[in-house]
Amino acid sequence: MEKKPHVIVIPYPAQGHVAPLMKLAYKLADHGIKVTFVNSESIHGRIMAAMPENLEEKIPISLISISDGVESNRDRKDRIKKLKSISSSMPGNLQKLIESLNQSANHDDQVSCVIADLTLKGALEVAKKMGIKRAGVLPYGVGNLALQLHAPKLIEDGIIDADGMPLKDEVICLAKTFPPCNSNELVWSVSGETEMQKFIFAQFIRDIAEAARNSNWLLVNSFSELEPSACDLIPDASPIGPFCANNHLGQPFAGNLWREDSTCLNWLDQQPEDSVIYAAFGSTGVCNQQQLNELAIGLEMIGQPFLWVVRSDFTKGSLTEFPDGFMERVATYGKIVEWAPQEQVLAHPSTACFFSHCGWNSTMEGLTMGIPFLCWPCLVDQFHNKSYICETWKVGLGVIPDENGIVTRNEIKAKIEKLLSDKDIKANSLKLKEMSQKSISEGGSSFKNFISFVEQIKQ
Repeated sequence: MEKKPHVIVIPYPAQGHVAPLMKLAYKLADHGIKVTFVNSESIHGRIMAAMPENLEEKIPISLISISDGVESNRDRKDRIKKLKSISSSMPGNLQKLIESLNQSANHDDQVSCVIADLTLKGALEVAKKMGIKRAGVLPYGVGNLALQLHAPKLIEDGIIDADGMPLKDEVICLAKTFPPCNSNELVWSVSGETEMQKFIFAQFIRDIAEAARNSNWLLVNSFSELEPSACDLIPDASPIGPFCANNHLGQPFAGNLWREDSTCLNWLDQQPEDSVIYAAFGSTGVCNQQQLNELAIGLEMIGQPFLWVVRSDFTKGSLTEFPDGFMERVATYGKIVEWAPQEQVLAHPSTACFFSHCGWNSTMEGLTMGIPFLCWPCLVDQFHNKSYICETWKVGLGVIPDENGIVTRNEIKAKIEKLLSDKDIKANSLKLKEMSQKSISEGGSSFKNFISFVEQIKQ
């Protein structure tokens, strides 16, 4: 019997990285490849806890964990300390895992290829050192990688300093049809957290080019028709997305750190078609109590059905509390959950628009389902994604914070009403939906790139 290729997939330990790589792992399994998905111990524990009962027996891949080297919960709350530990500890632990698999009596356990998040440079170095094929995965857009690789030129031109901090307020555009980006909103920007921003730039951005060089393949959750200018700038990138379009809706999925509240799907079934405002701001975004109040009252003022995802840690430094009487006033038309089955929500005929932080996964999911966006970016690549959505693809609008940095209730109400009445934005959204589906259908650009990758793994 022919030996089945065995691939190890290892994401950076965060929801926005785990989910797309998990979807890629499912796709590989669908094509006859044995897949072992490797998470850090803390992420693995959260995924197992969030899974519905007996799900592990139904999924097509193996889930295992290795230590990320973070010794205590106190260290885990210190984000810089945690990131340093992950970078220093995970590569060695990955090497030990591969060595044990390669020494197994079962030949199917021997590792054929390591597929690693491009931010895990050390994982790709381990695979290279061990003589194993390796693919770096970009869990965000090609355009964001182009900006990262352009960082040395930005330093040379005096636009940013050696720590990635802006020296000039300048609009950056890498090509004619490339979306513009402000120097204060680059893909490593973390508003109000200077030390974190410097760390991200030093730890990850400077390592991206080397990680890409250490990869035999550079796989991207995008499609070439979506980012033509960026793909021209990085010809080695192989767009094989959108990953979300290949995941059968409702199929058991093991990539969430929070348990999905599927009651919202039943609630959506009861709402009129194309009526629901879906508001969700990702896995890491937080706001203060004042901003939470404005979001709540803004959604209430519109007076039409809304589904709002509010994590228990969404309010910075305190438990999330809604304005007095809010829950009672919106009981007949509002639904609030801690985590939602987002692709199913976006695919539902009742969903009218997506009030989003513009993380890349959410962006791809919204595009694939043909949903217009209201954009509220907060950090890193979200600013550039918003530029794509509003200025290049013209499938959404952006909210504008006031002089105190607050997105007010009146701004939310006005922009959602404008978005829902804009027929051009809706038409553009449906065009991109069709384009995304063509890319992953037989003969499409992403389909061809993915099949080529699978065939090379099997050689």
